[in-house]
Amino acid sequence: MDAREIRAAAESIREWIIGHRRAFHMNPELGLEEIETADAIESCLEGLGIDRTRRGTAVVGIIRGSRPGGTVALRADIDALPIKEERDVPYRSRREGVMHACGHDGHAAILLGAARILAERRASLAGNVKLFFQPAEETEGGALTMVRDGCLEDPRVDAVFGLHLMPYLPVGKVEVKKGALNGASTKLKIVVRGKGGHGAYPESGIDAVLIASNVVMSLNALVSRYVSPLEQAVITVGTIAGGASANIIADEVRMSATMRTTSDEVRTTLLERARAVVEGVSAAFGGSGELAVTYGYEALVNHAAEVDLVGDAALELLGPGSVVWKEKPSMGVEDFSYFIKDRPGAFYHLGCGNPLKGIAAPLHSAAFEIDEDCLSLGAALQALVASRALGRGKGEAS
Repeated sequence: MDAREIRAAAESIREWIIGHRRAFHMNPELGLEEIETADAIESCLEGLGIDRTRRGTAVVGIIRGSRPGGTVALRADIDALPIKEERDVPYRSRREGVMHACGHDGHAAILLGAARILAERRASLAGNVKLFFQPAEETEGGALTMVRDGCLEDPRVDAVFGLHLMPYLPVGKVEVKKGALNGASTKLKIVVRGKGGHGAYPESGIDAVLIASNVVMSLNALVSRYVSPLEQAVITVGTIAGGASANIIADEVRMSATMRTTSDEVRTTLLERARAVVEGVSAAFGGSGELAVTYGYEALVNHAAEVDLVGDAALELLGPGSVVWKEKPSMGVEDFSYFIKDRPGAFYHLGCGNPLKGIAAPLHSAAFEIDEDCLSLGAALQALVASRALGRGKGEAS
């Protein structure tokens, strides 16, 4: 497919894409509750003549090309956040305390736009394009559930691509990065136990607050001493609770922390050292400590060839200067990582900001908004990426 043709096709359905985005924005639903959203997506795919399956609130569409070939998948997350919208716009959220504050309404509309462009050009496709409308990115990790349910099979997906709207990028810019783009998350729950006593007689007790304070300080030193300066990691102790009165030595303190890393090796090392700190420091003061670990999302690690494909497609579609190369990964998490853990793929950022229009609020903000000019660009780029991915190895673009 020709990039100019795809760009023109996207512009011709610009208002259609915006209409879907605004409908999603007015009717936001939290993770695993996206029933009306999934219904609307299914209805749209049906109208486009696209086969689809649904499990819960996850919808998978498939566009079958007229010629044999591989299979490429495009993903959009569809859940909203428990945030009350501040902006007074005609399409503001109709659900009190729920808002699309992370651009997922735009992601879903962009994928519908790409689906329409590709479906209307089935004759030019050599292979299939799967459409992943994924629930619960913000909460339960809906990507992993979809993978376990077989979305990458039947037919087998050869590569997966996804995007995220970013307000710090102006419309018309695309940000890409090879390798680690987002960190892995790990939750830590810590309990230190001492022996209660009267504050006037400290020798009679074992102070759990004192133990906890030393544990916190030691945890904060781990990254600087057990992680190479060339790697990325962070440990943050977010909560601490213990004690009953100013003159009573606490017998127990509970803490919770988050750890973010960009490699399995660093995650393993830090967990080993964190456990040693919790248990060892507590024992040194005469108490005891326990560490419970809950694994969250895995690190999102892009594949180089697929990143190059996205960058080349963006340059072809948007022109010189449109591609920005991200230098360092974000320690925020993104469950797109599960789609490309065992398959090639790339996740990239699409600019949606425009300070001249007052559109600059960060993600997860009650004032978040997008410049809707980004929507047709995103639809065109996703369609072109899918087309180029299917065309690889055939001597010409599909």
